[in-house]
Amino acid sequence: MSSEAAKAAVEDETKAAPIRKRTRGGLFFLDGLGVRLALMLAVALFPLLIIAILQSTSVVREAQARSEAALMGETMRAVAGESRVIQHAQDAARVLANTVQPLVGNAEACSKWMREISQAFPNFSLVAFIPDTGQMTCSSTGQTYDFAGQDIYQRISKAKGTTFYVNRNAPVSNTSVLGVAQPVFNNIGQHIGIVTISMPHTELSLAEDGPKLADDRPLVIMTFDRDGTILTSSDGLSNTQAHLPADRSLKLLAQAGAVTFSGDSNRGNERVYSVVELVPDELYALGSWPAQAASALSPFADISPVLFPALMWAASLLVAYFAMQKLVIGHVRKLSRAITNFATGSRIVGKLDLAGAPSEIRDLAEAYDRMTETILHDEAELEDMVHHKEVLLREVHHRVKNNLQLIASIINMQMRQARTPEAKGLMKGLQERVISLATIHRGLYQTSGLTDIRAQELLPDIVRQITRLATGPGRHIAVDCQIDDIHLTPDQAVPLSLLLTEAMTNAMKYASARQGTPKLDISLRRGEGMQARLRVANTVDPDAEQSETVDGTGLGSQLVNAFVQQLAGQMRIETLETEYILETDFALRPLVESELRHVEGLKSSRSETGSSE
Repeated sequence: MSSEAAKAAVEDETKAAPIRKRTRGGLFFLDGLGVRLALMLAVALFPLLIIAILQSTSVVREAQARSEAALMGETMRAVAGESRVIQHAQDAARVLANTVQPLVGNAEACSKWMREISQAFPNFSLVAFIPDTGQMTCSSTGQTYDFAGQDIYQRISKAKGTTFYVNRNAPVSNTSVLGVAQPVFNNIGQHIGIVTISMPHTELSLAEDGPKLADDRPLVIMTFDRDGTILTSSDGLSNTQAHLPADRSLKLLAQAGAVTFSGDSNRGNERVYSVVELVPDELYALGSWPAQAASALSPFADISPVLFPALMWAASLLVAYFAMQKLVIGHVRKLSRAITNFATGSRIVGKLDLAGAPSEIRDLAEAYDRMTETILHDEAELEDMVHHKEVLLREVHHRVKNNLQLIASIINMQMRQARTPEAKGLMKGLQERVISLATIHRGLYQTSGLTDIRAQELLPDIVRQITRLATGPGRHIAVDCQIDDIHLTPDQAVPLSLLLTEAMTNAMKYASARQGTPKLDISLRRGEGMQARLRVANTVDPDAEQSETVDGTGLGSQLVNAFVQQLAGQMRIETLETEYILETDFALRPLVESELRHVEGLKSSRSETGSSE
């Protein structure tokens, strides 16, 4: 292939590259094999991701349920000591309410009975019977006290069932107490007073198996009744409000029964709460833990159930992507670069290192090696044949030129023997045309290329030869030659050279000037598209006599018309007062036509060579 054909192939490849880019569109990143396989794998693994998320959600819910059960159990265990003391007090109050009626009139006997109950339960600070008058005369301490004007007594004396109350400053025990009050009725059902049992808060907090506040155990336990009144607190009654939930009241929690929930405390800290029922519809316990301590029961409670499956899904995609890069895409890229370099004209074919590639890619690489070896071998043979044919063709042109020069010499010898001037003139014209043909063939074997001929190399040499033949000591013509860099096919180069030779011969024959040296202007210019124009203009003396013109019926005009027809051009002649102009417009033939004929000739030569062998 010639240099022009190689340039055309590169230009076609350059033009095709933007087309491929435009075809890919804006989502060019999706063209990669790794990305596409990763997307397909992502779609394939998506159902497994959903199943994993559901399973993780189920596990988290189960773990949360276990954590809530553990929190509720921890609350019940922590409040077990207080619960027993309070239940003992409630049971004792009920027993006393049923047995104290016969002793109501005997203060000494009644106090003795109260004292025996108090000694049986060391946690009781006061066991007493208070009649409806509010004047206490029956107590485990033997003291008397008038409760008639106190608000707590007014509230518990009107209750029809067991009542719990808190007195921060009990007048008899002189401390903060939790009390249990039970109404007492006579035989006819009339309310005659109440039995009350007081338990110091200090005794409740220091119960043997009750809750103990420590730095390594941040559990806070509170007890409250159905009205939401706090009865006891492991952190002290003065600190209860800081640990209570900010958005829920204890009265509502009493109605909800056993429940576990999370929320912000009145202090603004996130805590976990657990409510258990100690005495049905009467007494409840509230356990409060810091959120981080509660989550320690389940290390994964704070992690979203979607996180682990999503991470596993993403990790599987990354592993698949990098595995594809390692096993396939990297080797494909090596092979692609080698093929691209070879396709763009590089003939340096190195050994591809695809030792770790799959067998299919290795087979493809071996096929590529065999293909490149075959192409390089065929190109070498073709180049050798082109070289031999070029040498032979140049030799043919050289021999034709020598033969034409020999013919010109014979004509010259015959011209010397001619007797008449007319015969010598005819032979002289014939000799000049033969020499012109020889000059053309000389230019054809000296110019470069077989499928394309540069006009800048061929035509100026012909102009010099014709000028040298047509001028001499007694005749001088000023010649101006302007030739564009135009590549011609041999089918156009020969008739164009002959047309130029004949036009110059006629122009120099009739070139003249009134004053000075005759002038001859020759130009070959490229027009728009594939058009070209040959222009030959010479000066003329209007007073001089001309025996033959180009547009006449002489041999010169016939040859010019014949050569114009071979070029498939259009000739235009313009005669001015002092200038004669011949212009020929013709279309340049694509070099591909010459290359195709050249390739067909090579194929036929190779086939003939093969058949002869």
